[in-house]
Amino acid sequence: QLQLVESGGGLVQPGGSLSLSCAASGFTLDYYAIGWFRQAPGKEREGVSCISSSGAGTNYADSVKGRFTISRDNAKNTVYLQMNSLKPEDTAVYYCAARRVGSSISGTCWYYGMDYWGLGTLVTVSS
Repeated sequence: QLQLVESGGGLVQPGGSLSLSCAASGFTLDYYAIGWFRQAPGKEREGVSCISSSGAGTNYADSVKGRFTISRDNAKNTVYLQMNSLKPEDTAVYYCAARRVGSSISGTCWYYGMDYWGLGTLVTVSS
């Protein structure tokens, strides 16, 4: 069974940090670009960050630049999202998604055309 599983969400105070993980099972991530998305209550889902299959290419939404860092460890079949200086407006369900690409050394990532989605993990930033 092919699936992505997010973990690491929880309740954190403003200014705090969380590290999210996205683990794949049933397939290897080497040929996949990965995106992190979030959906806050009453809002549309938005792309937060993405990473290419090689790990060399990354992208961040303006709202998280300088605070979030995406990384991947293909040996562990896992992608991470380190979130620092969290703000109440970061509160959302965070999802990871994978898009198959033709190469393990691609330097491009996307926020559309995703092939697999996880079920999400809730991040709440509140005092």
